[in-house]
Amino acid sequence: MIVQLTGTLVEVLPTHVVLDVGGVGYELGVSSSTAAALPQAGEAGVTVLTRLIVREDAMDLYGFATREERALFDRLVAISGVGPKLALSVLSTFSPAQLATVVATQDIGRMAQVPGVGKRKGRRLCQGRRAAGPRGPRAAVAFDSRRVSGQLRCGRGHRRAALHGFLAAGGRAGPRGLRGGRCHHHREGALVCAQAPGRW
Repeated sequence: MIVQLTGTLVEVLPTHVVLDVGGVGYELGVSSSTAAALPQAGEAGVTVLTRLIVREDAMDLYGFATREERALFDRLVAISGVGPKLALSVLSTFSPAQLATVVATQDIGRMAQVPGVGKRKGRRLCQGRRAAGPRGPRAAVAFDSRRVSGQLRCGRGHRRAALHGFLAAGGRAGPRGLRGGRCHHHREGALVCAQAPGRW
């Protein structure tokens, strides 16, 4: 698994970037948000977080400016009918905080505004229906960082830490959130949350 690359930016476009690493050029699909966050072409020593998607006929690399965006990408492509390009389209349309609000409020109409997403797929994205995987209790917490401190017994200063830790742990969020849970910080600031039924 290739999780990051460091090199010289050769090309930066809204849909992809080219990174020269030791004389080898890697093309990475990116969201417009990541493209905007990267330095201009020609900059050396640039690190891009990556995710490798292996298919029968291709091996595609995707790049991300933040761990948070990469975690969201992972959650999106795990949903039935959502491929990497559509996941990047979602991430190009919404910031992580905006996506959190759309999912938490189940705003299917707003999700359907993403290019390539209609109402049916928008509903699937909001509900986080997976193609496969275990059923039963899953991690659930309000995806909207403004509501985290109210549903978990932690202070206002830990809201974004809650969201980051939740994503890093591969958690799922739903509009009901996690009630009566406690958050326990480890040394990197992530959270270990109790388990409760819910959507993503």
